Amino acid sequence: MDSTDTRLLTEIQRRADITAQELGEILNLSPSQVARRRSRLEAEGVIAGYRARLDPGSLGLTVQAFVQVQMVAHNADNAANFVRLVVTLPEVVGCWTLTGEADYLLRVWVTDLPALNYLIHHRLLPHPAVARVQSQIVMDQPKADSGLPL
Repeated sequence: MDSTDTRLLTEIQRRADITAQELGEILNLSPSQVARRRSRLEAEGVIAGYRARLDPGSLGLTVQAFVQVQMVAHNADNAANFVRLVVTLPEVVGCWTLTGEADYLLRVWVTDLPALNYLIHHRLLPHPAVARVQSQIVMDQPKADSGLPL
């Protein structure tokens, strides 16, 4: 990967729908050269996919929260069962395993506080592998999700 690939990746992170023509103008390459580079980076797995960034408010999603989950016991069955639950919950848009006090961190988007309450008290806490749940409601997001540092 060279500096041109890095610049190409920077532009794609900024705007995934950018055309080969537009990228070529920015990178001072022909559209076919850009297309070949992009295809190579996709084939190598450097570009893992493309997504549209949607406006949560326009979709009625007004509450973003981070939910920390502590497990009852640390074993493979508990972890697998909990992850099976998490992947079925559309409100959970991100899930990480952690070191420290919490075992999982969930990023969730819901319509309102009653929906967050329902998610926590009727979906997460009843799970037999879950010992404790703690949530933090996002008040503001001064820096939007951004691409990886290149």
